[in-house]
Amino acid sequence: MPEYRAHFDFDIRFANGGGLAGTGFRLDLPSADATEDAIGRLLVRHLGLALVDEVELRGLRIVEEPHRGSRGVVPDASAAAPSTKPRVVDLSHPIRAGLVTYPGLPAPTITPHLTREDSRARYAPGTEFAMDILTMVGNTGTYLDSPFHRYAEGPDLAGLELASLVGLRAEVFHLEDAWTPERRGIRPETLADRDVRGAAVLLHTGWDRWFGRPEYGSRAPYLTGEGAQWLIDAGAALVGIDSLNIDDTEAGGERPAHTLLLGAGVHVVEHLTNLGGLPARGARFTAAPPAVEGFGTFPVRAFAEVPA
Repeated sequence: MPEYRAHFDFDIRFANGGGLAGTGFRLDLPSADATEDAIGRLLVRHLGLALVDEVELRGLRIVEEPHRGSRGVVPDASAAAPSTKPRVVDLSHPIRAGLVTYPGLPAPTITPHLTREDSRARYAPGTEFAMDILTMVGNTGTYLDSPFHRYAEGPDLAGLELASLVGLRAEVFHLEDAWTPERRGIRPETLADRDVRGAAVLLHTGWDRWFGRPEYGSRAPYLTGEGAQWLIDAGAALVGIDSLNIDDTEAGGERPAHTLLLGAGVHVVEHLTNLGGLPARGARFTAAPPAVEGFGTFPVRAFAEVPA
């Protein structure tokens, strides 16, 4: 079903004095036929304002555009398909021999251990198998970082609680137009309008469009240290991003987002993809790696379940 947003400037006056103004504002709408008065009330609810006297909207346009998670807009349950089976969205990049995930790290190699041809001599006629050897660094494709990746005393992949990796409530921040090449860091102010306690916070920057190409390795968006600390304080369970790294890899050797998040036991998933196919709210996120002892990071088949 198509989704709609309102674009406008506004002036708000409060009953007890004072006012608030905004330009170039965008707001999710429940439908394309929302009236100006209804949009004004949605704006007040989204901003969490009290004692509002008047709302004036200027230059109002309603456009077909994916929702970004404005508060106060509840999906229309009547528009849902009759099936209760959720839609599953694959959020992982496929792994293949020669794939460059992160510049400077070795690409995976795949070699045969037992070919189908050789297996025919070992099994009954008509029965054959292939067994292959995959050699790769843990930071390949879409992968999860456990605390052991950053801290020697932190839990490794085998020490993670499955409940912290499976079926997490997803809060998806669609941020393609919220950063620029000159201002690549995602800050707390960009995330502060959501309740993220216990949630998988998924940062959709659109950078995955460059995955596997030279452009992917430089000038990528990232989460600032202040943003990471805000998510920790707000109770996030996991943070994922569809970019090169959760940190700014071009700012020297410091990794504040990794240091803070993994130190607080918040899982990190990097190199996600297809986040644009998820609603801002309502999906369930899963990213579970194999239980490898003494290992800190490993590829996952990350996916989201979206209610039908």
